[in-house]
Amino acid sequence: MRGDIILEIRGLNKSFGPTAANRNIDFTLERGEIHGLIGENGSGKSTLISQIAGLYGSDSGTMALNGAPYVPRSPLEANAKRVSMVMQELGVVASLPAGVNVFLGRTKEFSKFGIVSLKALNRAAEEQFEKWELPKVDLHALADGMMIETRKMIELVRAMAVDPEILILDEITQSLSYNNRNKLYELLKKFKAMGRSAVVITHDVEELIEITDRITVLRDGAVAGVLDSVNTTADEVKRLMVGREISGEYYRSDSEPSFDETRTVLSARGLTVEGEVRDVSFDVHAGEILGFCGISDSGIHTVGRALYGLEKLTSGRVLLEGRELKSPTCALRSNMAYVPKDRDNDALMMGASIWENFALPSVTELTGKAFFISPRRLRALARKMTEKMSVKCRDIFQTMTDLSGGNKQKVNLGRWLAKDIKLLILDCPTRGVDVGVKAYIYSLMKDAKAEGIATILISDELTEVLGMSDRLCVMKDGVLKAIIPRGDEFTEHSLIKVMV
Repeated sequence: MRGDIILEIRGLNKSFGPTAANRNIDFTLERGEIHGLIGENGSGKSTLISQIAGLYGSDSGTMALNGAPYVPRSPLEANAKRVSMVMQELGVVASLPAGVNVFLGRTKEFSKFGIVSLKALNRAAEEQFEKWELPKVDLHALADGMMIETRKMIELVRAMAVDPEILILDEITQSLSYNNRNKLYELLKKFKAMGRSAVVITHDVEELIEITDRITVLRDGAVAGVLDSVNTTADEVKRLMVGREISGEYYRSDSEPSFDETRTVLSARGLTVEGEVRDVSFDVHAGEILGFCGISDSGIHTVGRALYGLEKLTSGRVLLEGRELKSPTCALRSNMAYVPKDRDNDALMMGASIWENFALPSVTELTGKAFFISPRRLRALARKMTEKMSVKCRDIFQTMTDLSGGNKQKVNLGRWLAKDIKLLILDCPTRGVDVGVKAYIYSLMKDAKAEGIATILISDELTEVLGMSDRLCVMKDGVLKAIIPRGDEFTEHSLIKVMV
């Protein structure tokens, strides 16, 4: 027997020009329920939750909250009705301190005679972190420069600070490391026990089945099915998502390391970044996928940035085929590629076109005589890579902001694969992409491996690094604790024993 319905949606439709993003959506959320929402990129998930959260209006259809008509005209109106959301893309203001970001739009609550009391505001923010048992952050520090995981925690506390009855989480788990992901799971259990409800979007099918009560699957803007989590399988969810059976393995099928040990592509010696990592040393070989994993503050993401020259080394050296690298420019010119975790802010030019993003890393190679850069050659490269990477778009002149997360990531990866690269650093390459794009990215990694390209895979997804790596570097508190080769000890249990 079903419980009380807190949110009921009937016949919801939303179009953007000729594109129908949501088509006749029926959806119910019960009190005390964790409800999963899944679908391929472009299936209409974000559009649906944006209407619930007051970001978009609807073309037709109805929403009812606690039995009363619900038509939020802004996120603040939704918050007033105790509906809050953490968006997939980052929603902090970089130029403001963390504490102020927690109470964005609500600072008047802490003002007297027009002056905001930061002391009172930060005290209230700290209470929210404690209430929900989430890892604390420096509330006085600017959000600019904070790790993506830290910024996500700020957004989560902001959502919880409105004391929501309904919490919407759009792809938050893939931004979190192992330990903070578990903290989020505990928060959801506590939330459910309080009789509150949550809508969770994630592309991790197994995770969704594990943490939810029911799952609504969207396909092409419409509801493809509603499943009871306890009675379904990952294969059934995937079949509903794509409309057909999905066969074949995501990950590698071999169980032993396979790479050319005689060819060292990159050597890191004694890498130290003050306050982040200490004395990290390793080698990466031709055709090797070297994985990095660890809990929050382990330093794995710092290692990636340091290798590319984006973090200042206190001590240590990075050598690519014997040549020391000291800056990102040097790394770029040495045919080393870096795909960061936060593609929208740290990698892609979101306001620029697809062709401009594809062309940027190859400008030097395509510069002609007298330092003339041919737009024709740059566009030809972009057209070739758009087709090769199967980027879904109108044309190469379309702006990056118009693309889904999966297609953005295809551009992000493809612009490096257009070059004759020697080493590819991938930091959480499948964050925010659907199962189809994930499988495609893994196939690209296998192709790069077969071509002798060395790859460093940094990921918060243990199944991902286990599935793809030849050897796995496990870090804790900024120190490299173990390097585990692919084989019998290549298990989540073995990794967690070292990580935690």
